[in-house]
Amino acid sequence: MQELYAQQSGESIDNNNPVANLQKQLEQTRQLFTYLLYFITEVARYAETDAKIRAQKNLPTEHDRNVNTKIAGNQLLWQILENESFKKEASSRTMEFSDTKEQVKKIYHELVTSDEYQKYVRVNGRDRKSEKDILFFIFTDLMLPNEDFVTHLEEHFTNWDDDAEMMNQLIQNYLQKPGSYSLQHLVGEEKRKFAKDLLLTTKDKNEYTLELIKPKLKNWDSERIAALDMILMQMGVCEFLYFETIPPKVTINEYIDIAKEYSTQQSGQFVNGILDSIHKDLLSQNKIHKIDFKQKA
Repeated sequence: MQELYAQQSGESIDNNNPVANLQKQLEQTRQLFTYLLYFITEVARYAETDAKIRAQKNLPTEHDRNVNTKIAGNQLLWQILENESFKKEASSRTMEFSDTKEQVKKIYHELVTSDEYQKYVRVNGRDRKSEKDILFFIFTDLMLPNEDFVTHLEEHFTNWDDDAEMMNQLIQNYLQKPGSYSLQHLVGEEKRKFAKDLLLTTKDKNEYTLELIKPKLKNWDSERIAALDMILMQMGVCEFLYFETIPPKVTINEYIDIAKEYSTQQSGQFVNGILDSIHKDLLSQNKIHKIDFKQKA
């Protein structure tokens, strides 16, 4: 969707190579995911740095000499750090930016003053739930709502605004099952192929899908319809006709959600009505032929 919109608006990196642009966008998504994961581990590990800094003061207080570093030994944290794909990523490039350490320090100091952290360090021993919950808390309650941190992400990742919601879900899924994604293959080959095929099909069938959509617009001027809505409807029609394993209901629901998220307030209802009408027409003309997932398997 983003690449098709960029191509249409003239903002695409390379209008002649949409697949290469798509690959670049997928790579940006991978790098953003990796950085968020890295940042969480750095906040947790900062407890040891904080302890060292405090201990080296000229006149350290009792509190300075007894900084609790329990979180630096968090079991989930070390599952992430010892994961082979994470280690490979960390060794292949510089993970941090010039202002990363300062951002880590700020989030860490917010963490140690929170009730959640105080409860965490007061408990002797470790249990899986509390180890997981404190890392979730760092991400969902300290990083994401923090305006300075979000600005930091926006400065270094141009895709943050588009990918923020997806990142939220992916990181939470990863923390539930560390190692569930290979950081080198965050988007699997099957999904990459689907994205590529849908992109190229929608471009190739541009005129045909417009022919199907325009009669449904009735009193709507196609030139005044939100460009993104038109792109979403064209993608949906392509899924109806050329992607035999995707149930039409799934297609319609997906594009309703995307329209609500990325387009205008009325777009979800509008896209729903047009796609549903086109789907009924194509069914009556026997132009939709779907294969059941189970049969395909």
